Order: sequence, then structure tokens, then C-alpha cells
Amino acid sequence: MPAVSDEARAVLALATRLAREAGAIQRDRYETGFAVATKSSSIDLVTEVDRACEEHIVTALRRERPGDAVLAEEGSQHGGAAAPWRWIIDPLDGTVNYAHGYPCFCVSIGIERDGARAVGVVYDPLRDELFEAVRGSGARRNGRPIAVSSEPALGRALLATGFAYDVHDAERDNLDLLARAVKRAGGVRRDGSAALDLCYVACGRFDGFWELKLHAWDVAAGILIVEEAGGSVTDLAGGPPPASGREIAASNGRIHQAMLAALAGR
Repeated sequence: MPAVSDEARAVLALATRLAREAGAIQRDRYETGFAVATKSSSIDLVTEVDRACEEHIVTALRRERPGDAVLAEEGSQHGGAAAPWRWIIDPLDGTVNYAHGYPCFCVSIGIERDGARAVGVVYDPLRDELFEAVRGSGARRNGRPIAVSSEPALGRALLATGFAYDVHDAERDNLDLLARAVKRAGGVRRDGSAALDLCYVACGRFDGFWELKLHAWDVAAGILIVEEAGGSVTDLAGGPPPASGREIAASNGRIHQAMLAALAGR
């Protein structure tokens, strides 16, 4: 296993600390009164807790790593292409769940080094589960190594998916793919947090996951965690997963081709 550089260790330690601190904000405000607004559609929600978590993380990064670039869901950006490290942050993944008191949400922080995924941290504050990975060093949950499942048969596999915020109006809405998966897989779940779905593939709770029209902050950490846990992550055609999150398929690797074929209607 390749040695982890001192800087990568420092980045992981900071990401872990900030994820836990933002998660504490979420836990403290969960099921309390907070302001909720909409963004791209009536079902695309943002809360004052999303913004508070992002402000906390970004303020700390500007203080502690001012040379790093930042891309965060609620609009915080700084640094340019010349910055070797870029932090891609979803301060509260699962906002609709959070706003409704549904206990499935997290903080997701993915960090690139020279444009390649290098560090990933996802923290679920209600379960106190912290998933982490450094490129080439495996994946862990609360400090213990994790691995994808060994299920070889799609017909016994438990899959997960989700729907984009334009589902009410879009022509490409994932419903056809869902119908195909339901007919071929052992089961399908829809929990509303792509970052946690990816981590659940990484630790074997799910055997596979796919989704359309995500964003970089939804997948930057989770892709690396799945890969470091021994899984496969591609687009729906089997090519490299777009960094933009435009479409993604992740699995334990054993069911990957069968899952892609089922989603394609083959």
C-alpha cells in the first residue's frame, strides 16, 4: 500500500475535523425551527443550516489553507485552476430529508490534488459514522477498514437510486431506469442522500447505486470511498464517472456489468 504523504494526512485530518464540526451544527439544529427556501425548483430546498455549515467549513479553510481552491454547493468559491488542492463540499447532503426530519443526511467533503480525487470524507452526524478514504490507502468507517459486498448476482442485490430536482418536468427522469432495476434486482431503495448511498456501497450495505443529474459536490468524496473499498464506479455506459456527477453507477464490481445492462434495458 503506498505511503500517505504528510500533506495528505494533514488534509484528511482537517477534512475530518470540519466534517464533524459541521455535523454537530446539523445535529444541534435537527428538528428545530429553521428557515427553508427553494433554489432551482419547488422541491430543491436549502435551509439556513446548509448555509451555516458551509460558512463554518469555508471560513476555516480560508484561515487554515488559504492557498487551496474551494467549490461548495451553496455558492462559496475561491482559488483557481493553479491551486494544487481543491475542496469540493456539500455542507448538507440530504437537505430535503433534513427539512422534513427524515434521519438520512450528512456532510460530504471531497478533495482533489492536481485535478485527481485524493481524499474523501463523509460524516453522518445522527449515526456518528465517519467514512474516509485517501487515494491508495483503502477506505474506513470510524477508523476501521471497510469493503464492498461479495454479492455476485443482480437478482439478490440491493440497489439504491435517487431523482433529480427537475423530476416533475424533465424528459429524462430516471423512472424508466428505476422500473428496469425493480424488475431485475433483489430490491431498490431511495433514501435521498447520494453521498451516503455511495458510502453504503463502500461498506456493503448496498450492492449498487446509480443516479442522474447529480453535481460534483454530491459525488466527489463518495466515488473515492467506493473505489478505495474495492468497488467500481463508472458512468451508465461503463466509462469513467464524470466529475460533474452528471450520471453515475457504483457497485461492488461483481454485479456492475449486469446492473448497467439492466439499466439500459438489455
